[in-house]
Amino acid sequence: MDKVLLSKTAAAMVAKGKGILAADESSGTCEKRFKSVGVECTEENRRAYRNLLFSTAGVEQFLSGVILFDETARQKANDGAPIPEYLAGKGIIPGIKVDKGTVQLPLAAAGELVTEGLDGLAKRLEEYFKMGCRFAKWRAVITIGENTPSHAGIYANAHVLARYAAACQAASIVPMIEPEVLLDGNHTAERSEEVHEATLRATYAALAAYNVPVEHLILKTSMVVSGKDNPRQAGVDEVAERTVRVLKRTVPAAQPGIVFLSGGQSDEAATAHLNAMAAMKNLPWPLTFSYSRALQNPALKTWKGQAGNVAAAQKAFHHRAHMNGLACQGKWKQELERQAA
Repeated sequence: MDKVLLSKTAAAMVAKGKGILAADESSGTCEKRFKSVGVECTEENRRAYRNLLFSTAGVEQFLSGVILFDETARQKANDGAPIPEYLAGKGIIPGIKVDKGTVQLPLAAAGELVTEGLDGLAKRLEEYFKMGCRFAKWRAVITIGENTPSHAGIYANAHVLARYAAACQAASIVPMIEPEVLLDGNHTAERSEEVHEATLRATYAALAAYNVPVEHLILKTSMVVSGKDNPRQAGVDEVAERTVRVLKRTVPAAQPGIVFLSGGQSDEAATAHLNAMAAMKNLPWPLTFSYSRALQNPALKTWKGQAGNVAAAQKAFHHRAHMNGLACQGKWKQELERQAA
């Protein structure tokens, strides 16, 4: 466990004005997204698309790191270098998704899930470190429903996250823990806030139980939004206030930083919510982004698998990264006002 390296990596992941690109979609998720723009989901097309993102000129101004899928971490960049090596050469930290997805939690309500992937994790982390990956990600899923989440569901995921985090730190890899509370459902923002708080309290209790120092980890969290089917959607300021309140109640000040997932929000909503939170005063940690769709959507829709569209797609990607780079400093709204003037 190299504490100096862990501290350096964690600090760089949440550097001012920068966030993290989540490019760790599984082949199944990629297939759905590619299908929406009429692109066949082959290994080569996945490589070409991700290299389009990674090779965007100047994007390293706004990206501190990229979360890779195992397949991508083993592929080559356009210049022939291994992708982790290529990213590191641009000053972007390579990260890796290490969980194996979710399964039904036994004896729990239907749809209550727990994440698998602890078996063999130590050996996989050792290999990923040699490949150049310096942080990892593990996603847990918390569903809000009539009978969920249960106490068992929250604690099962909390303890798995803690064991994963301990394994990462032992391998000198910064763990990014992602206890995502889904926005699926018709729940209120109030209910979302309750579940976020319960989830994070359990997660940090488990981290303490497994002797995981918070100084060497990053939280990737969802925002406290209304369920997507609720007729009353919380506004930008309400989402920001509720989310920051939960974080201040649960996340130790010693933690290097917090990144947000977009979780199905629109591109602009994710940026607006981040901007409102980052603009708040006296926050104990930096807040930034770790978006997938909210960064990639415009680029994917522009690219459509056509080599002739690469330049335009990269321009769209660069713009979204720039806007979120401003938002994590609380400067996005001012930039919109400046452009409109």
